[in-house]
Amino acid sequence: MEITTELLLSAYMQGMFPMAESAKADDIYWVDPQMRGIFPLDQFHIPKKLARKIKAEPFEIKINTAFNDVMIHCANTTPHKDRQNTWINQTILTHYNKLHEMGYAHCVECWQDDKLVGGLYGVSLNGAFCGESMFHTVTDASKIALVYLVARLKVGAYKLLDTQFITKHLSQFGAIEIPRLQYRVLLKDALLQDEADFYGLAEDAEPSTILQSVTHTS
Repeated sequence: MEITTELLLSAYMQGMFPMAESAKADDIYWVDPQMRGIFPLDQFHIPKKLARKIKAEPFEIKINTAFNDVMIHCANTTPHKDRQNTWINQTILTHYNKLHEMGYAHCVECWQDDKLVGGLYGVSLNGAFCGESMFHTVTDASKIALVYLVARLKVGAYKLLDTQFITKHLSQFGAIEIPRLQYRVLLKDALLQDEADFYGLAEDAEPSTILQSVTHTS
């Protein structure tokens, strides 16, 4: 089956997402996990040490200025200790860049000394944001990108932040696993939120505004 942006969007609306066996693979396959990772946005919490670092402003945070570069960095980072190959191949790179051009995919970037040092990207459909991958080359850059994403989603009235799978890294911020059917119920509700606005938070928002938007610290 030939992958298209329309097929991608349809799959996400049904709770599925694509992966490839490796960067060199020609094909993709569809994933619909029995247990799904999500962030309950009203329960997201920030470790106090990370909150202090955010206040120190170690990075310049940008939105959607280097989408392809973020994807490439993510592809060059081993995603998990149990998976040695990236799941981002050229097909995925091409079509997610198309989604980005269409306004359906976004990235949050951390810059330091004019260099991209961390970030994440995902697919945005009404009130659902489906996180795809993140990377860092400087300590805490991906964590801070995640905090800025959550603040943006909360201010923008999103209802769902999908993480696909749970990792220890994500669990420290409050990510949980839920059954597939429960995820689909939450997804259906989020897709009805057509007033969600990814750009509702000012890009130059102060760290205090970001932290207040998220609110939970531990």
